[in-house]
Amino acid sequence: MPSSVPIELDGAAGGQVLRTALTLALITGTPFRLLGFRADRPSPGVRPRHLALLRAAEAVGGSAEAALGGVELSFAPAPVRRGDYLLELGPTGSACQVFQLLAFPLALAGGGSLHLRGVTHAPLGPSYHHLAWAWLPMVQAYGLRASLSLLRAGFAPGGEGEFRATVESMATPPLRVEVPARGTLQDVEVRAVVGGLPFDVAVRETRAAETALRERGIYCSVENLPLPTGRTPGSLVFIRAQFENSFAAFTVVGERGEVPEDVGARAAAALADFMQSGGALDEHLADQILVPAALLAGSALGPSGTTRFTTARVTPHLEATARVVSRFLGVEVVLGTAGQVDVRPAAPGAP
Repeated sequence: MPSSVPIELDGAAGGQVLRTALTLALITGTPFRLLGFRADRPSPGVRPRHLALLRAAEAVGGSAEAALGGVELSFAPAPVRRGDYLLELGPTGSACQVFQLLAFPLALAGGGSLHLRGVTHAPLGPSYHHLAWAWLPMVQAYGLRASLSLLRAGFAPGGEGEFRATVESMATPPLRVEVPARGTLQDVEVRAVVGGLPFDVAVRETRAAETALRERGIYCSVENLPLPTGRTPGSLVFIRAQFENSFAAFTVVGERGEVPEDVGARAAAALADFMQSGGALDEHLADQILVPAALLAGSALGPSGTTRFTTARVTPHLEATARVVSRFLGVEVVLGTAGQVDVRPAAPGAP
């Protein structure tokens, strides 16, 4: 039986805590309050992009109390309603983050579809192509089944992007997920996508990435793709490295005025840095796997199970997510100093 007493959470970490708490509140039926939300930032409190997340959660089940600029907010969940949703997120709302927020709650409610309009490609946060090429393949290991279709890319700032997602009911999850070591490198794919820009931009980006990787002894295949886009043009480079036991993914969205060669070089440098670590998962996938891992350990997906992996770096995002999932699900997240991560059911009698 879910508790009617709100969980109080430290909101200093901002959107990361909010997104995680909204997902878990919708799944567990437990309300929460965030205190000191982004209180130490230059622009403290709730911003329009956070309101977009709250309104999306309200649309499928619940009610929020929040004000623009406020440093306190709350959310009271209601049973998630399966069905089809069209969500207008505004010029700063991340369609990708909303999909990540709602995918598991909707799947556990029996499935449905999401038609999302907002930013799909931003320098910070997941892009549409990260969702399609990295996040979804990873969370399928936990039983999430979904498909995505991009209608048009929406590059920040003010992108008018749009994509559709079909979410099926949950498949049977495993009882154990273990990725302690990545194994040998087997393949590297470099893809550049451009929208509203000359196609030569993509060619220059992948050429720069390929050159930078070869200088480090890493060989890759290359693909350049055009994108339908809204009013804001843009580009990104996506690199996926397939290892014997895992994969790593790196996305760099070109910033306004940045030359294509720098975009490709930044993406190549991200993979090269990861190769110097001993982690099985890159830091972004490690952060994003923590929510489904906690749902598995907390019996939200079926019989409780465990997840064990290593990450290139234990980040503040990972630590913040670990604190939130522990509060909602009563699971234990052990973060080792060498990047080991264990997510398991809490011991009997543990607080």
